[in-house]
Amino acid sequence: MARIKGALATRKRRNKTLKLAKGYFGAKSKHFKMAKQAVMKSGQYAYIGRKQKKRNFRQLWITRISAAAKLNGMNYSTFMNGCKKAGITLNRKMLSEIAIHDAEGFAVIAAQAKAAL
Repeated sequence: MARIKGALATRKRRNKTLKLAKGYFGAKSKHFKMAKQAVMKSGQYAYIGRKQKKRNFRQLWITRISAAAKLNGMNYSTFMNGCKKAGITLNRKMLSEIAIHDAEGFAVIAAQAKAAL
């Protein structure tokens, strides 16, 4: 039985890594060994970034809600407590969107939250 060489599979694997490293600075896009390290590290950064994205957006929404609540004479924690007691089940993303695009609507929600306290 003839021996099968692994050159084709190796070349395909290396080209896949080099394709992922396209656009990297210097030898990181040309040399397989450096490209492999750079792709591994960029994969770690991407994984961490997907987790941080969720944190950052929640932080942004809370900041926006807090600013809008202060305009209506409440702080963030009081506003959220009032919303919970009033039975307003909007999430922070939607509350921040309302605060940005519909100030009057947010004032109504804030009034309901204040009344529930």
